[in-house]
Amino acid sequence: MRFLIFLFLLAFGLPAFAQKPESIATLTPEVSSVAPGESFTIALKLVHPQEWHSYYKNSGGVELPPVISWELPEGASAGEIQWPTPEVKDGFGGKSFIYNGSPVFLIEIDPGTSISLGDSFTLTASAKWQICKLSCISENANFTLSLPITETSELDQNQVASFSAARAAIPSDLPASVTVSIQPSDKPADFIQLKLDGLESKPNDFIPNEAYLKPLSAAGEIAGTDTGFLITLERKKTDFFDEPIPQGNAVTGILVGEQNFKLTSITDAEASGISEPSPTQKSLPFHKLLSVLGGMFLGGLILNLMPCVFPVIGLKIMGFVQQAGEDRRSIALHGVSFAIGVLASFGVLSGILFAVRTAALKSGGDSIGWGYQLQNPIVVLVLLLLMFILGLNMFGLFELGTSATSVGGKLQNKSGHGGSFFSGILATVVATPCSGPFLGVAIGATMALPPIQFFSGFTAMALGLALPYLLLSIFPSLVEKLPRPGAWMESFKQAMSFLLFGTAGYLLWVYSGLIGQEALLAPLLGLSLIATGAWVYGRWFLPHRSKHARFISLLLTLVFVGVGIFISLPQKQNKLWEPWSEARVAALLSEGSPVYVDFTAQWCLTCQVNKKFAYTDEVLELAKKKGVVFLKADKTRPNPAIEARLDELGRTAIPVNVLMIPGEDPVITPEVLTPKLLVELFNTISD
Repeated sequence: MRFLIFLFLLAFGLPAFAQKPESIATLTPEVSSVAPGESFTIALKLVHPQEWHSYYKNSGGVELPPVISWELPEGASAGEIQWPTPEVKDGFGGKSFIYNGSPVFLIEIDPGTSISLGDSFTLTASAKWQICKLSCISENANFTLSLPITETSELDQNQVASFSAARAAIPSDLPASVTVSIQPSDKPADFIQLKLDGLESKPNDFIPNEAYLKPLSAAGEIAGTDTGFLITLERKKTDFFDEPIPQGNAVTGILVGEQNFKLTSITDAEASGISEPSPTQKSLPFHKLLSVLGGMFLGGLILNLMPCVFPVIGLKIMGFVQQAGEDRRSIALHGVSFAIGVLASFGVLSGILFAVRTAALKSGGDSIGWGYQLQNPIVVLVLLLLMFILGLNMFGLFELGTSATSVGGKLQNKSGHGGSFFSGILATVVATPCSGPFLGVAIGATMALPPIQFFSGFTAMALGLALPYLLLSIFPSLVEKLPRPGAWMESFKQAMSFLLFGTAGYLLWVYSGLIGQEALLAPLLGLSLIATGAWVYGRWFLPHRSKHARFISLLLTLVFVGVGIFISLPQKQNKLWEPWSEARVAALLSEGSPVYVDFTAQWCLTCQVNKKFAYTDEVLELAKKKGVVFLKADKTRPNPAIEARLDELGRTAIPVNVLMIPGEDPVITPEVLTPKLLVELFNTISD
């Protein structure tokens, strides 16, 4: 059922636009200097947008927790992430373990003993995490830290309070007086019983580290014993997509109560190591694969109702009859040759799609699981453009397949089975532009499947397209029973285009979440250019037009579509802007940091042009050198605080960009920004 819900959302999702959430990530050391052989702690802090959250190392579902990749000097090493106690939240697939607000993750760094006094200890870190609300977004950040090497490490006094608070959020080790063991259960296949001897206070919950266990609050029980407590935990057999979860016997996690404790080991000799599923490509279970194959087979059948296919069915079968005389066996063999041509052409088509999928996913650099392909902006853009272009085609803005018909005419008119084979190829070429709603769902359904299942799906669709020809070649008298082609077919085709536009709208919404709403203007303009190119092609690239007109129209089509695709591509993002507030401005100025504030709005076209062209690498490098902090005062929605500040500055309209230097009057820039203007502005800041 969840699989069908996913397909429904992919095919019929309504277009919507939301502000892209964006966490603010910082990596801060607890020390101001490093000493050989003395470990120190680093804090990764994630400030999440309101109502968005990240995840514990066991998310409770298929979501991804934070991970950090390190590049350290030779001999140095980084410890595991020290996880604060998460909140337990009801999710779509059961309980989720999340972090709201501003979680802090501590990591201990061992610098080793080979570092030299007077040098610098430099490390780089690449962090990745996922935040979710109604949908999920993958985020990342890269950091470089450089600390002087001294005889003894020195604490940074400005960080003492924040690190103390971070440590307080991490569960404590169990007291040495507490022993933990796994007991036999009355239902050993479904439950695990955890015995805690010597534990004084009763836990309120148990958050497991293992994906195959549910938390105590979900389905477990806790009972007191003479020596402590007995916790019964229920196993979790399948994930959100009904995929089986590998099982084990280990139990580790967090006991939540008056004081939170880490459970890191057990004393049961039969306990095995943790076995967690990895987010790689998964094969669908057989019963779910059958539903996919059935849907694609049905899609292939429905293709025969398209105006570009249906009228020729009867003619093609009667052509088989004429070629084979009245020999029923020969007629049937022509139908088989036709079906082989359909299968061969679908094999080529699916091969191209598989190559595109592989290239797009490789660009993301990560393995994928079910649904995770929609985290890759290139994959989403390919699907979006495919749905949009096929929708324009089905609506009648332009036609595909007519030129292919003339090119393949000689081949399909050949006598014998060769002609029937090439007729099957031509039928696929002509039918493919009409296959939008079904081909779109097929791509969405098969994008995360391994190769055998991927190609099986398209084989099922090919069989669906070929089946009527096979049946009518075996029983040619049924041709008389076919309904007459007519205007109803064109209306049916145009009606199906709205399914494609709905799917394109949904994918545009997903794309906006990946690239940010501020960057959404470019793909919207890109889609407009692509539609213009399709209109030019459909209006002037026609057989009755002169060669000159056809050449010019084709050239313009390629230019419009090429530029449209180019500007729709995801652009490199930077974590430049922090949210504006008067308190944040005051704090930065009191620290001696210059502040650059952009009073902007999503509907302000000049604001968006400024952001696109003014903040070049040269400008950003200079700003970084001068220590400028960029704040964004977003008045896309009414904001009294921003309005009050604009009144103080004597401005009523945006854009307004202001440089504030401690101890000096604010400098308001002209409305239209250029890189040269910003370079001159930032050079006024003393080093």
